[in-house]
This record gives sequence, C-alpha cells and structure tokens, in this order.
Amino acid sequence: MHISAAQRQFGSGTLLRHNIPSFRDKLASGADNPSTVCYQKDNKSMKVFRGFHHPGVAPACALTIGNFDGVHRGHQAMLALLRGEAQQRGVPSCVLTFEPHPRDYFAEKFKKPELAPARVGTLRDKLDDLANCGVDQTVVLPFDARLAAQSPQIFVDDVLVRGLGARYVLVGDDFRFGAQRAGDYAFLDAAGDAAGFDVARMNSYEVHGLRVSSSAVREALDQGRMQDAARLLGRPYCISGHVVHGRKLGRTLGFKTLNLRFAHWKPAASGIFAVLVHGLGDKPVQGVANLGVRPSLDPNDVNGGRVLLETHCLDWPAELGPEGAYGKIIRVELLHKLHDERKYDGLDALTQGIRQDCDDAHAWFAARI
Repeated sequence: MHISAAQRQFGSGTLLRHNIPSFRDKLASGADNPSTVCYQKDNKSMKVFRGFHHPGVAPACALTIGNFDGVHRGHQAMLALLRGEAQQRGVPSCVLTFEPHPRDYFAEKFKKPELAPARVGTLRDKLDDLANCGVDQTVVLPFDARLAAQSPQIFVDDVLVRGLGARYVLVGDDFRFGAQRAGDYAFLDAAGDAAGFDVARMNSYEVHGLRVSSSAVREALDQGRMQDAARLLGRPYCISGHVVHGRKLGRTLGFKTLNLRFAHWKPAASGIFAVLVHGLGDKPVQGVANLGVRPSLDPNDVNGGRVLLETHCLDWPAELGPEGAYGKIIRVELLHKLHDERKYDGLDALTQGIRQDCDDAHAWFAARI
C-alpha cells in the first residue's frame, strides 16, 4: 500500500547517541510549539507496509515503535525528533506500529473485553497523521500469538536488525516489549550496543504541567471535553473514511446522513456532536453527528451492531445532489459534545430529538462567530 509513489534515495551517516529530555509546551510563553513542525499537511510521501517481508522496505532506517493511537502532541514531538535523526544519518524515518492493539489481542485471548483500550482513531486516521508528520515509512505489524510469545532478544534480532535494519531506535520513557513485557529501555540499550544501533529515550511531553498520553486523550474524549482533547492532539479530534450506504432512515425522517464506519467496537468518544465536515466541497460544512451504535434503531439493520459516525449536514451542498457523497473520503471534526446517545420511544420522538440537536448545533456555531 502506498500513500504516494514518490521514491527516495538514502545514504549512510554517522551514528550518535542521545538521551532526550522532556519536551514542554511553550505556547503560553509565546515561543514556538516544537510539535508543529511535525504536522505538515503537504507531506504525503509515506510508504506503508503490512509486515516487513517486502522488497520495498528500506534496508536501513531510524525507527520508533509504538501504537500511536491518536498521534497526539507527544507523538508529534517524538516524530519530529526522529526525522531529524534520520536526516542526520541519511536513512529514512520509520514507524513500527501494531494492529490490532496488543491489548485488543489479549482482551480477545482471555475473553476479557475490559482489557481492550477505547480506540482514539482508526488505522486510516493513524496512517494519515503519521504521513502528515513527515514519516517516510510505516510498517504495520500484525500483533498475534507468534509476536506475543517472542522474547525481547528475538524481537531485536528478527524485527529490528534483520527485518528493518535499524540504525537508531527512539522509544518513550515507558516503553516495554517482548513476551511478558520483559524488555525495557535498559535491555534495548544493551541490545543496541551489541547489534550496532543507537538507542534513545524521549521523556514525557507536557502541556501546562500535564503529561500528554493516549490515555489522557481517551479520558478527555470519554468525558466529552473536546477542547481538552484538541489541546492534547494539537488539532480538533476527527474521524475520516469512505461514506457508506446505510438504512437510509435519515432521509425518510428529513435528516439525510453521511455514514462512516468506525472499525473498532470501542471508540473513545461517543454521543451527539456539533461537527465540521471536510471533503464535500471547497469549504467545510457544519453538521451534527451521532457516534455510536444508534440505540433507537433495529440492531438487525444493514449496519446493525457496528459503530457508525452518522453526520447530518446543516446545509447540504446542493452541487452534490442526493447521492453525490457516497464513496467520497471525508473528514469529520467533532468539535463540541451536545449529549450522550439516547434511546427514543418511536420515530416521532427520534425525529423531534434530531431536530433539537440540529437547533442546538446551529446555536453553538452561531455563538462562535
């Protein structure tokens, strides 16, 4: 899978060793935010591979490893640092990430769904965010029984050295790897000395004294604190994907919707939101959206049991016509939570509820002007 067909040439470079101090947000003092250099919308030249047994995988790289759920400002600062180290060495920057999330795997294995983390973003959104951060190559490694059983040393030998040709490995301060999470930074540093690659550790990124993490983003989204989530992410929280066909009940009720599937069963956010929709035309369109499982509808409908983001545009772009949005890739920014999902008694009550949500979204947008 290629985000772009652009090809790059990389030479050899000098190896250096760093232990990276904590990055702190400096926006309050008026200084530049160190993460913004990473979020470049015009950079789409990232290659994506499922696994590393492909001829197109770069023979050497500067690497970071993680789940990168949400690609928040801490991730962005780390990726900006990785790009600099990669350029210094003359090798591509590379992200190694996992799908499913390791905790999803163990939740399924032990039949304990509570072990699975709420998911901030889809794989599509993660890859888009990594590309926007200027990453040259991402390898998505399936997290399965074989990988879960690998010892830390085998992971280093098979994946980092032989698989990816790591020259430099950058990890977070809480990084653990290998079976039983037995590998830590000290183990990785010693393994790097033995194998000939440098290892660096980046301490936590803080915003106004608060540590930025995927867990903090999940908590903000779960509580409907969309502005706090946006501050942690460095951008509004959004979900993107192809517009798919649904039951088409919305148009029957007078509220046509754009439907996006959220691939994970446990989204970090849920409820009714005031949103902006990008990708329908030249300008974003205001809307109101439901993210969840639609408790008022028949679970046996065409999308029954799936998490959907259903968005009603407050002003439908006339140039699209009634069917013009299907198949489009859109991005929906969830800006303000109106309320949790509600179960309505019948279609009349549902229609009235949607109408009230539209009125509330209109009022929220009007108050921002």
